Parts: sequence; C-alpha cells; structure tokens
Amino acid sequence: MIITYPIGMMQANCYLVYDKESGDSVIVDPGGDTTAVLKEIEKRHLSLHYILNTHGHFDHIAGNADLAFLNVPFAIHPADRDLLIKGGGAQWFGLPYSPSPSPTLDLTDDLVLEVGTLHIEVLHTPGHSPGSVCLYVPENNALLTGDTLFAGSVGRSDLPGGDERMLMKSLKQLLIFPPETILYPGHGPSSTLAVERRGNPWLRGVTPP
Repeated sequence: MIITYPIGMMQANCYLVYDKESGDSVIVDPGGDTTAVLKEIEKRHLSLHYILNTHGHFDHIAGNADLAFLNVPFAIHPADRDLLIKGGGAQWFGLPYSPSPSPTLDLTDDLVLEVGTLHIEVLHTPGHSPGSVCLYVPENNALLTGDTLFAGSVGRSDLPGGDERMLMKSLKQLLIFPPETILYPGHGPSSTLAVERRGNPWLRGVTPP
C-alpha cells in the first residue's frame, strides 16, 4: 500500500509505503510536518524500517530532523549527500532549515531494499539534482519518481547541480517500465506511464533505451 501526504511549504508528496502482510514500512521524502504519517504508522501498528529521500532538496528532507528519534536508517544517493547535509538548498531562497541527520545508507543504482514482501528497487535518475533517484515497487506496480517526472511535467534542471541533458537521459530510462505503471511524483497528482507517454510534452520523441 502507498499513502500520499502533501506536506511542507511546497506541498511535496511524502509517501508511506507498507506491506499489508508484515506491517513493515518506509517513509519516502518527509518534507515537513510528519505528524499525520506517524499517526498512521501507530494506527496500523506498522514497523518502520527506512526513511528514504529521493533527492536532497529542502522540500523533501525538512522532516528528517523530526524523525531522528525513530533510530532507523536514513538513505539518499551519495551524490546528494552534501546537498542534504548543507540544508537542501534552503539558503538559495533565504529559508530557515533544520539540519538533517547524516544518511546511514546509500541509495545506489540497482540497490533493492526488502520491506516485508515488498521490494524497493533504486534507479539513479540524475538531472533535477545529481543524486536524484526513483523507487520502483513491482508488487504495487508503482514508481515513486521524486522530482524527476511529474504528471504533465518534469523537475526543473536550472538549480545548482541540475543538468537538462542528464534529466532527458533519466526520463528515457523510465520508459523501460510497463505502461500501466502508476507514477507517484514528488509534487502533484499521481499518473501512469501510459498517460504521460501520450500527453507529457517532455516525453515527446523520447524512446526507450
């Protein structure tokens, strides 16, 4: 199961991903007040195993500090480690931030995390940031795309560390997944890969690798 929580000043999507059978769970991109997520974990008697950041920008990591008491691994791609530690770019916009705990797990390409009967597969998709990743959960037919791909759009590549050429290469990688794959982006509504291939202008002319 995947539950979406738009949180923080940018209404970034935080996700609670859990296995119904075992009750094992992960939090993805806690970008603000995580009270609702924690209440859901308590209500469903879930066991939290990881906190995963799809990338290091402040609107996806702002809740990390508040979750440090849980004493579970924090994970991010190594290329975004420094961005995370330095506040996720909040200073670019003159915003305050709470320092995130240091990551204890690297979300490297092709890493697979087992969460009960679920498998969370890591795909490195740089472009929005150097260490952006997408997370594929085949059992839920789900792809958590962070700020790489949105419904009808893509993540911006003009912030420090962004690279439009790399972003387009990353979008190409996402086309390997089945058309019925459900997309859970870092902002905005969910979609499917089929819908985005038909209507997302950034995917026009992009072919699978």
